[in-house]
Amino acid sequence: MAETLLNSNQMQKITSTLIISLLGGLSLSAQQFTTVKNNNGATLGYSSASGVKILTVGGLKFKDLNKNGKLDKYEDWRLTPDERAKDLASKMTVEQIAGLMLYSRHQALPAGLFGYNMGTYDGKVFPESKAKASDLSDQQKDFFKDDNLRHVLLTSVQTPEIAAIWNNNAQAFVEGIGLGIPANNSTDPRHTAIATSEFNAGAGGKISMWPDGLGMAATFDPKIVEQFGQIAAKEYRALGISTALSPQIDLGSEPRWYRISMTFGESPLLTTDMARAYIDGFQTSYGKDEIKDGWGYKSVNAMVKHWPSGGAEEGGRDGHWAFGKFTVYPGNNLQQHIDPFVNGAFKLKGKTSKASAVMPYYTITFDQDKKYKENVANGYSKYIITDLLRDKYGYDGVVCTDWSVTGDEGKTPNLFAGKPWGAEALTIAERHYKVLMAGVDQFGGNNDKKPVLEAYQMGVKEYGEKFMRDRFERSAVRLLKNIFRVGLFENPYLDVEETKAVVGNAEFMKAGYDAQLKSIVLLKNKANVLPLKEKQTVYIPKIYSAPTKDWWGFYTAAKLDYPVNIDLVKKYYNVTDAPEKADFAIVFVSSPQSAEGGYDINDRTAGSNGYVPISLQYGTYTAEYARAKSIAAGDPVIDPTIKDRGYKGKTVTVSNTMDLRTILDTKEMMNGKPVIVSVTASKPMVFNEFEKNVNGIVLNFGVSTQAVLDVISGRTEPSGLLPLQMPANMKTVEEQKEDVPFDLITHKDTEGNSYDFGYGLSWKGIIKDARTEKYKK
Repeated sequence: MAETLLNSNQMQKITSTLIISLLGGLSLSAQQFTTVKNNNGATLGYSSASGVKILTVGGLKFKDLNKNGKLDKYEDWRLTPDERAKDLASKMTVEQIAGLMLYSRHQALPAGLFGYNMGTYDGKVFPESKAKASDLSDQQKDFFKDDNLRHVLLTSVQTPEIAAIWNNNAQAFVEGIGLGIPANNSTDPRHTAIATSEFNAGAGGKISMWPDGLGMAATFDPKIVEQFGQIAAKEYRALGISTALSPQIDLGSEPRWYRISMTFGESPLLTTDMARAYIDGFQTSYGKDEIKDGWGYKSVNAMVKHWPSGGAEEGGRDGHWAFGKFTVYPGNNLQQHIDPFVNGAFKLKGKTSKASAVMPYYTITFDQDKKYKENVANGYSKYIITDLLRDKYGYDGVVCTDWSVTGDEGKTPNLFAGKPWGAEALTIAERHYKVLMAGVDQFGGNNDKKPVLEAYQMGVKEYGEKFMRDRFERSAVRLLKNIFRVGLFENPYLDVEETKAVVGNAEFMKAGYDAQLKSIVLLKNKANVLPLKEKQTVYIPKIYSAPTKDWWGFYTAAKLDYPVNIDLVKKYYNVTDAPEKADFAIVFVSSPQSAEGGYDINDRTAGSNGYVPISLQYGTYTAEYARAKSIAAGDPVIDPTIKDRGYKGKTVTVSNTMDLRTILDTKEMMNGKPVIVSVTASKPMVFNEFEKNVNGIVLNFGVSTQAVLDVISGRTEPSGLLPLQMPANMKTVEEQKEDVPFDLITHKDTEGNSYDFGYGLSWKGIIKDARTEKYKK
């Protein structure tokens, strides 16, 4: 930060002018803020435009955030976050607390032209306006000022510098309103190796690139994950982000689940250790950056998700849609899913002690409420939130719903809309009230305070004004503590030059790339065909990609193209389009991708319920061994007559079925020369369709092509291990229990190796080391 040393009786204004030329030749943007240094105390940062003045008390400097001319407890940086939060909560109106309970919908910088992150500038979309990418949109000004919102979810940003300037604009704006509460900006994971964030919302700009979820788990090394947390926290804070909506520590016990790719796999012990390391890395500040108890200016609040785990989705269907609203427990194994939270996220080695926030998943934890006997989504469940999380496990941090749980669902189960599972028949205000009474503090994806205020009045009518005021203040204290602990009340402003130096710097990039290399798993190496030395000639077949629909419902057209950057491959090998001229072939494929996700609206006909299998094999699959009748069923709004969500006997074909044909055709065209298959996997898959036909298999969970080529060429020796089992066939997938890890029959290859948890090859053979000794089934 821009600062200078002052004695206790002096104050010098320092102006940091942040200037960046926007893309496309737009005009320059400048933002000014002032810093004040206390000897042996907090450095203050404020905007002269906000009207905030500096108070001098006992020779020390404090920000007069509420502009009343005196030092209030919440403005006194010498006090504990708990003392300050309680004082500030007592001063807040019900309307202000209602706004604090909001967590914004997805915000892009600049705002999108349509869809979930759309916004305007003086009533015009960005390209038609005269706005800068770092300006506040009309919608952002409204929810800051009118709705008292202070928690913002950021997605794509044009550049890191734009993010920093937007942060300064936002902080100056809210600093001048009411009690001067700063914005607590957050993000979904944005460090993946293809530079996109969760669900392809888009990270934007440069940032260090790491494996995500299963890739991190494949290193079997919590120290790498802690290092990631430390680096990512520095980059987040340089972007103005002080809360991470991560890690995702759902136990990956259901191999068909869409989001298993973002978990740390199916081992309770490995997931527990990875969760602890991740959160320690993100939350802990050291040395001059520490304020108190490990918290400080480089700390990022970790919102661990998804309590009490969404990993046991019935049939692998996901809870973002009505067709996947249930997790089921045929193995009576909920406790093992809870363990990574209570033994990892809530028992840190670092001084911050526990994750500062928790997000429940969308799902209904089916028939597990033994007290109230309710089958409602986790965020609505008093049993799940109060009785288990708060009372049994003693968690008193922030609980925030997943996004849009109080909104109305779509007209059909496949539409991406609100997710009020189990509370579909309630009004939006009644849903907010039920969530509050369950013990939740905050509403994800809601920019509007009105239903929160309606819920408050419902509580007043039922329990009285004092009860509801106390209930609101209790949540306010939790939310405010997370803002105080990371130093935002003292200085929320960023120096753009520092942002440019921190985000994506060479040291951080190298650390991320090293982690990518360590996450790659060598599954098969027949006759030690690998590594394949550089400067040989390689044939890489083009891959047909069928039309696909992304998370948000947007389609990508079909194409036939190289699956990798051929110019990058040429840095390692000579490339030919003629198999007969090649020394070997590499076929780059993805794991089988289910087009429907477990529900096909076209299957919804008279006598058919619309539910279909999720396949983990390339070839057309018929669910011969599926469960005869679903465990959970019934939807009071959109399919009240359907009491069975089963799909036994139905047939599906994955969208990338041509990947298998490409592998087998390449094997034939190469006429006995080596064929290596490089698989980018997002979940477990069936290998028996092609494994016997190829010489080598290299598996990654979403890393760069360069990292894969570094392993294939021998620049790096593989060291990754399978963080989950690879099934022998779909029969074992259908017969396993969604809530039980390690219950698959695993694939055994031509070399006699089983693709089981913890398996991986180095150039010397099967890896057996301290990692495989510690982390066993």
